[in-house]
Amino acid sequence: MKNILALLFTLVVMSSFAQIKLTGIVKDSIGSPLELANIIAINKESNTLESYAITDASGKYVISLGKNGMYNIQVSYIGLKSVDETVETKEVDLTKNFNLYSDNMLDAVELTYDMPVTIKGDTLIYNADSFKNGTERKLEDVLKKLPGVEITAEGKIEVEGKEVTKLMVNGKDFFDGDSKLATKNIPSNAVDKIQVLRNYAEVGQLSGVQNNQDNVAINIKLKEGKENFWFGDVTAGGGVAPSPNDNLYLVQPKLFYYSPKYSINVIGDINNIGEVALTGRDIRNFGGGFRSPSSSSGTSINLGDNGLSGLTNLGDAQTIESKLGAMNFSYSPNEALDLSGFLIYNANRLKTRQESFVRYTNPELGIPDEETVQTGREATNQGLAKLSASYKPNANNQLNYDVLGRISSDSEMQNEFSTVVGNTNELNEAKPFSINQNVNYYYTLNEKNIFAFEAQHLIKDEDPFYNVIGLKDEGAFETTATSLGLNTSQANYDLNQERRIKSNQLDAKLDYYNILNSKSNINFTLGTILSNQKFNSNIFQFLDDGSFFDPTANLTNKEGDLLRNENDTEYNFSDIYLGFHYRLKTGKFTITPGFSVHAYGNKNTQFGETYEDNFFRILPDFETQIQFKKSESLTFRYNMQNSFTDVTSLAEGLVLNNYNSVQYGEPNLQNSLSHNLNLRYFSFNLFNYTNIFAFINYNKNIDQIRSLTNFDNVIRTNTYFNSNFADESVSASGRIQRTFGKLRASMRVGLNYSKSNQFVQDVRSVNETFSQTYTPELSTNFREAPNVTLKYRYSVSDTKQGDNDTQFTTNAPSVEFDAYIWKALTFRTDYSYTSQSSNVSDTQSYQTWNGSLAYRKDQDAKWEYQLRATNLLNIDSEVNNGSNNISVYSSETFILPRLITFRLTYTL
Repeated sequence: MKNILALLFTLVVMSSFAQIKLTGIVKDSIGSPLELANIIAINKESNTLESYAITDASGKYVISLGKNGMYNIQVSYIGLKSVDETVETKEVDLTKNFNLYSDNMLDAVELTYDMPVTIKGDTLIYNADSFKNGTERKLEDVLKKLPGVEITAEGKIEVEGKEVTKLMVNGKDFFDGDSKLATKNIPSNAVDKIQVLRNYAEVGQLSGVQNNQDNVAINIKLKEGKENFWFGDVTAGGGVAPSPNDNLYLVQPKLFYYSPKYSINVIGDINNIGEVALTGRDIRNFGGGFRSPSSSSGTSINLGDNGLSGLTNLGDAQTIESKLGAMNFSYSPNEALDLSGFLIYNANRLKTRQESFVRYTNPELGIPDEETVQTGREATNQGLAKLSASYKPNANNQLNYDVLGRISSDSEMQNEFSTVVGNTNELNEAKPFSINQNVNYYYTLNEKNIFAFEAQHLIKDEDPFYNVIGLKDEGAFETTATSLGLNTSQANYDLNQERRIKSNQLDAKLDYYNILNSKSNINFTLGTILSNQKFNSNIFQFLDDGSFFDPTANLTNKEGDLLRNENDTEYNFSDIYLGFHYRLKTGKFTITPGFSVHAYGNKNTQFGETYEDNFFRILPDFETQIQFKKSESLTFRYNMQNSFTDVTSLAEGLVLNNYNSVQYGEPNLQNSLSHNLNLRYFSFNLFNYTNIFAFINYNKNIDQIRSLTNFDNVIRTNTYFNSNFADESVSASGRIQRTFGKLRASMRVGLNYSKSNQFVQDVRSVNETFSQTYTPELSTNFREAPNVTLKYRYSVSDTKQGDNDTQFTTNAPSVEFDAYIWKALTFRTDYSYTSQSSNVSDTQSYQTWNGSLAYRKDQDAKWEYQLRATNLLNIDSEVNNGSNNISVYSSETFILPRLITFRLTYTL
């Protein structure tokens, strides 16, 4: 493997030395340098785009050309006559200056190619065809090749280190801007331009009074001929799995229609080969474009998530069956009204297996080491529907309304053998639903006064059910049975828990902006958060004869009172706040100091007893930005945040998290207060295509809500309390990316340090964790030759737990290769090797290798034939080692075997 990587690295580097540089300065007719002038070089022999450049503030450009060739150099600048000259290269670098002149007729040279990258204000425009080499199939294949753009492991798009919050196609929202659905499904051959909208303002009326530097949107411009016609592709395929009874199948229709008035997008996916369009976690995080009005107020309230989290990551299952049906539409009956919406149905069926070993690092805790073998089945059925309306009768008025509904029916069955607890069979079921509504109205009274009203209402109903059957007289499960007061005369323990959590929350605010002058404005905010949560739970037992038994727990709280096996809690929270912010632009600085005054009310009622807490608090915040130039800035932020927990942490009765974990709440819990500081820098230099971003975050929790954990064998009991011991964390991340002709090199670094207090067996300890990750990457972007990406991830995690120091090291080299052969064959493969070592266990490693070979007659052919193989080495599991505050663990997760499928794709 090392020899292969070394050879590929040598070939990549050698290709960069087979070029010479053409440099010079571009000026106007009076000799002033022209910034952002465009230079493109066209190979006269092949009539293809060879290279391109953009001038810097001094008018300087640098362009890479092949040796001993003839090139047309075209120089252009808006409003000036373009220049086209022929340059012949030899073996040495060249220098050539250009002067552009005004021409009333503007009979400029007709440009043969669009510039690969151009800038218009805050919009960065990529010409997609300039980065394609024929192996691309979907939007993500193009985005990966754009300088400054990155696709994360989760499928999200990052531009200059900022996550893209909205994605549009021809100016229309694509599934409310979800980038993963777009990158995985939009065909690359339909993409003309990719417009990156920096400092994006959802509401144009507020663009001049708000700081939007963290908002990035992408608009995909379709090629001519794609409007008023259906386009997309339909893929069908099959194969044979290692088991002769399991035939492989996939059907994936992806169809799109766009016209000036309306659009329709239809995505379908049915397969059992592990290609999951959306995971259950993706669906749960699918916000539908909703943003909390109080997100910047300084108040954070957690309503909790009581759905099922999944037995394992979706890609780490032994078998996967998935179904997806999604439809998105938009309709504009007139210029003032826009209607849009989507429907999504997602279903997954999984079989999982995991083997793990946990060693507890502090012998004084008396917790035995544990080995477990878990096998499970998981079924999810999820549905989402959204309808949106936007009414803009004129430039001074805008009314938006959105309603999003979601419903799920999920279940998890797991059989576990533990060397401590014995055999258990567990079942988790949940059928939660929620309805979220959003109303926004923006009104510009005149050039000095703007009003904005935003309100969001959420109704959420969750009903998780838990059942565990454990063998009597087998291991530590007896401890759970005795603690909960179960009937111990039974052959088996059939333990059950019903829960119901109903949440109702209103989040609304009214903003008034007064524009003092062209450099400053003030903002007053009047807002409120009103929340109500009702929580009921009950732990019970089914006896051997099928009868119902209501046990009485033998556990006590810290006051010595017996704990109930049930809960009946109502929690009401209110926050009424008034905020003030002043925004000032002076030179390169934009300064925004502010504060908010909050009147909080907390009340929870349990079994006829009420606990209440009302208080005031002032929360300051501050932001300043230094805009060195349009593509370079430094931003500092500080804010104080007041965080409130959800009802389950307040409920004083017992709650089963699983058979070996029990919790009870504290009704007198108070809020948690924290200081948060953030420093962010980014720079995108189009002259040498260097992209840099870096940020550092510091967080200090003053009144942390933390857990108190006690163990009896491996049976864990948790409760909560307010602690004056501060927790601190510092995280830093950054990436530098530089393009050298056809080569792109990058280095990404992530650092994290945290110091936390934990309380186990009534003993406080301070734990420190420091983790480092370094990821260098080198890739090529040839139009004719094969392309390769070399990546290496090196990470170290060091955890200090009292006298214990645990260190884990991961080395993970990987290579991706794609080639377009004879303008008909597309070959793609990727390989990775992961090795994990530590000072407490043996080194473990695993490899992954995938590949595909596709044939289509030419790039415009309707039919494509593809052979694809995953897990070519047929490894059966992946390993993962790590540590937490009280233990170190090693796990082995079993994955899909080698799968080989044949696919047929028809392109509309």
